[in-house]
Amino acid sequence: MKRILGAVRRADQDFSMIAPGDRVAVGLSGGKDSLVALCALARYRDFSPRPFSLRAITLTMGLEPFDLAGVRRLCDQLAVPYDVVETSIGRVVFQQRAEKNPCALCARMRRGALVGWCAQNGVNRLALGHHRDDALETLLLSMFYEGRLHTFHPVTDLAGSGVTQIRPLIYVAEKEIIGCARALRLPVVPSPCPAAGRTARRDMKELLNQVCRTIPGARDQMLSALKNAAQYGLWDSCSGKD
Repeated sequence: MKRILGAVRRADQDFSMIAPGDRVAVGLSGGKDSLVALCALARYRDFSPRPFSLRAITLTMGLEPFDLAGVRRLCDQLAVPYDVVETSIGRVVFQQRAEKNPCALCARMRRGALVGWCAQNGVNRLALGHHRDDALETLLLSMFYEGRLHTFHPVTDLAGSGVTQIRPLIYVAEKEIIGCARALRLPVVPSPCPAAGRTARRDMKELLNQVCRTIPGARDQMLSALKNAAQYGLWDSCSGKD
């Protein structure tokens, strides 16, 4: 956790993620990434030079099974208020719409629901668990499937909502998150998503693994390329748009 906290602190400094008095909510999917983000921010809250409050929210997707008892106990241990909001997003995407490529619609609906909840509850920062590898996989997806250079920004102002989306794990490698989740014995909830493990993003993860077997430092070099590509509007020190 010490390395992850250092990465969170550096991300906060580099991208001005959190300001004094911010009201931050962590979007908890129940997966390892968001749970580690919650634990890291709960500890960072204790020594951050800019005091902030912290809470957490989970959207149910209308897909079963989805047992959140362990997540609720973790939030209680961390002294983080926790809300669970019932939705039917999963049923809409997979049953009513029967989307062939469900991930984009699901992500838009989930973000809309999260942002709406934040706005209604006085939350001005929405923290997500996306990490370094997610950013690199998104870059590959945009190149190969959209023909453009694009990935999500560490800080995104969501226009007209009063909510800013932040990704405090942006410098953290997925392997570090896996190790941390195991070491802390976090209550990871298996994803009920019917498309889990069968997406184009999974293909990009495998491609990135193949590249790194040939070029061991490829992930670090790609991250540096993102930071150095301000002329393309990928990453800079200002808020961006996904």
